Amino acid sequence: MNRPTGEIRAGEPLPLGVHPRGMGVNFSVFSRHATGVVLELYAGARDATPSRRIALDPHLHRTGDVWHVWVEGLQPGQLYGYRVHGPYRPQEGHRFNPHRLLIDPWATAIAPIGEWRFSAALGYDPESPDKDLSFSTIDNAAAMPKAVFADEAFDWEGDEPLRVPWWDTVIYETHVRGFTVRENAGVEHPGTYLGLVEKLGYLQDLGVTAVELMPVFEFNEDELDRRDPLSGRRLRNYWGYNPVGFFAPKASYASTPPDAVREFKTLVKTCHRAGIEVILDVVFNHTAEGNELGPTLSFRGLDNTIFYALSEGRRTYRDDTGTGNTLNANHPVVRDLILQALRYWVIEMHVDGFRFDLASVLGRDESGVLLADAPLLDRIAEDPILRETKLVAEAWDAAGAYQVGSFSERRWAEWNGHYRDDVRRFWRGDPGLLGAFASRLCGSADIYQGSGKGPDSSINFVTCHDGFTLNDLVSYARKHNEANGLDNRDGADENWSANYGVEGESGDTGIRAVRARQVKNLLLTLLVSRGVPMLLAGDEFRRSQGGNNNAYCQDNETSWIDWTLLEARDGLHRFVRGLIALRRDHPVLRKAAFYTPEEIRFFGPTGDAPAWSDPEGRSLGCVVRGEAGDELCLLFNAAAEPVRFPVPGPSAGRWGVAVDTAADPPNDLFAPGDARALEDATSCPVGPRSAVVLAAHG
Repeated sequence: MNRPTGEIRAGEPLPLGVHPRGMGVNFSVFSRHATGVVLELYAGARDATPSRRIALDPHLHRTGDVWHVWVEGLQPGQLYGYRVHGPYRPQEGHRFNPHRLLIDPWATAIAPIGEWRFSAALGYDPESPDKDLSFSTIDNAAAMPKAVFADEAFDWEGDEPLRVPWWDTVIYETHVRGFTVRENAGVEHPGTYLGLVEKLGYLQDLGVTAVELMPVFEFNEDELDRRDPLSGRRLRNYWGYNPVGFFAPKASYASTPPDAVREFKTLVKTCHRAGIEVILDVVFNHTAEGNELGPTLSFRGLDNTIFYALSEGRRTYRDDTGTGNTLNANHPVVRDLILQALRYWVIEMHVDGFRFDLASVLGRDESGVLLADAPLLDRIAEDPILRETKLVAEAWDAAGAYQVGSFSERRWAEWNGHYRDDVRRFWRGDPGLLGAFASRLCGSADIYQGSGKGPDSSINFVTCHDGFTLNDLVSYARKHNEANGLDNRDGADENWSANYGVEGESGDTGIRAVRARQVKNLLLTLLVSRGVPMLLAGDEFRRSQGGNNNAYCQDNETSWIDWTLLEARDGLHRFVRGLIALRRDHPVLRKAAFYTPEEIRFFGPTGDAPAWSDPEGRSLGCVVRGEAGDELCLLFNAAAEPVRFPVPGPSAGRWGVAVDTAADPPNDLFAPGDARALEDATSCPVGPRSAVVLAAHG
């Protein structure tokens, strides 16, 4: 039991956050401009009154800019928060308000309180004509989540990082809740970390080597005030790209929310036992506090001018993220905070890597200028604790930066947006894409080689959480986001998609057939390209979002995985599993270097060198040769008419058809040794909008 009283000592300034020390607990928090800090201890998550209030003496409990105190007798599970005194002068950037209970930015757990509205956290009077220039004296403790002194004890049972090389990695991007929340997922703990644990056998059988989890930092799913105009139901923040804290795992993703830390660790440990790494999609570019009219949750009330990049007038915020604020990521204090968070997830949570949302923001200074050698990016790349973790940048932001191919140093891999666009456009039949398609197939040397990076720096993807699913990419010519309540203005307008005759679902057998081929063409291209392939969860059985390409607020059947599709489309699932196995069986596809002239030879439908400058060229073949007879012939035809490629003979043996996307299952993919022999050893027909892979065998 927590003791309501106990000895208080000065405590230690480092490490920041809450840590056990002897028979008590050390609390430490940063604030440079505060004039006073009060630590409040709470017995319950919805309590309005603390069980104990400890005012920190700036002479005894402050070292530099760090406020600290040691309290005797506290146990894991203790709830707490801070009240911070200081100037409330928004015109100068200061927004201190001691009537606001603040969440510790270094908290490793946050107690959920059920439905939580940000309106209770506004530091100003929303009815005032001066808005944020006014000052609210209403206490909000009962409506605020409390930080938790978390129990970090866990038996890892010898767990160690898997350290799967990039060139052997196949990433599967998924949402923790959406993956198993439907009843037809058939799990005991739907929508949770443990529910995902129950599905690891499925992922292991599919052949993926890493799960990339959409945000698991604590966030407020109830922050939206809009409703779906079609159904009337309230919209929720489903994706989670609006963090409240950087250290605390999402409590509602735990089957027992107070056990979120333990259950997340269980997920990681079990993933590692299954040979699957865990990569976190992390958001360090902004927070849930929004612009000057947003809530005061943590950073704003602790030291607004330090944590955020402010506009020239200081009252408003730079918005390089499209969310209202931008974290001041290259300030030394904020850099340290981000590094501490990354180290925590590696050391304490055993995660294997990170994908950085809008990573270009992390390379900007306080005024928004992109830095040539951004200190934070260099520190992350060279940090001794993070040296063996996977680092992936979404190398663009909402302020106009697009750094694909030039993001920081060699340690950083990148989501290759050019790969997504060029592969989509090639298979759609757009003109003039032969050269770009060939480059994407070969690892995008035109993008990465100049900066000293290799194909393992290219995270290749055709679909991801942001945009159409694979099914919708071949079923819709335009987005259908009306259910988001923004009059279909949100989401990307240019998707390089096609519907092949009918918008949305169709019973026409011809349309259904071409869509099925295009799905397989896109998946095949992804898994035979050099670089690191990433699949979107559910694409292996054609999950649909009904044409919604920005389902961030759809915490419902639109976004959730429908597991009945696995049985209904088991042929496609088998196809994807077979493609991953094909990639694994042919090292020539996975090398961490660009192809040499000796390893690859391209040709067109005539057998001669491709007509790269021909805008009407839509067919391409190549032979790739590795070591010890590892040899493949790849034939792609994005035209609406069939072609017959003359094919050069393999170095030894003969060609067999390993994949044919025009064929119906199970004849669309053959296991090694079962490849169907070519009827004519010197040529190979490829159907309209189809692809064929030939494998050499004895």
